[in-house]
Amino acid sequence: MSAQEKVFEKLNELNIKYEVMNHPAVFTIEEMDALNITEQGDVCKNLFLRDEKGKRHFLVVLDKDKKADLKDIQKQLGSTRLSFASAERLDKYLKLQKGEVTPLGVINDEEGSVEVVFDNDLIGKTKLGVHPNDNTATVWISFEDLKKVIDHNGNKIKYLNI
Repeated sequence: MSAQEKVFEKLNELNIKYEVMNHPAVFTIEEMDALNITEQGDVCKNLFLRDEKGKRHFLVVLDKDKKADLKDIQKQLGSTRLSFASAERLDKYLKLQKGEVTPLGVINDEEGSVEVVFDNDLIGKTKLGVHPNDNTATVWISFEDLKKVIDHNGNKIKYLNI
């Protein structure tokens, strides 16, 4: 079963409504802009971070147009110094590659060890765009349904002002 099929199976199992938009592989928001994907809804930018000792991992989800201040996020989380996690850690915890980072990656986090951090401005959005664990498609899903997937997987969720 492909990474995408696994996502769609989970969404269907949870009775979540979603739309899928297939497109060429994209690695940046700029590439999504060039394909007019970002005009369809609120596309999310996703950052996979780790604390200083590599004990805690965070998947930070924010609007594509926002800039993430790692020092501010660290302070709000009460964490040690944050940095971007390596490709090896991304694969180990979420079974994703660079360019595929998405909150739906928690489906692969069987331990529920990655903490998902949402920007407060995403709450209530009805059409968020995230990858289905593969950067050749975008899934459109409501914030509430995205939260439902993460809750179902058992990952901790935190809300910050980013």
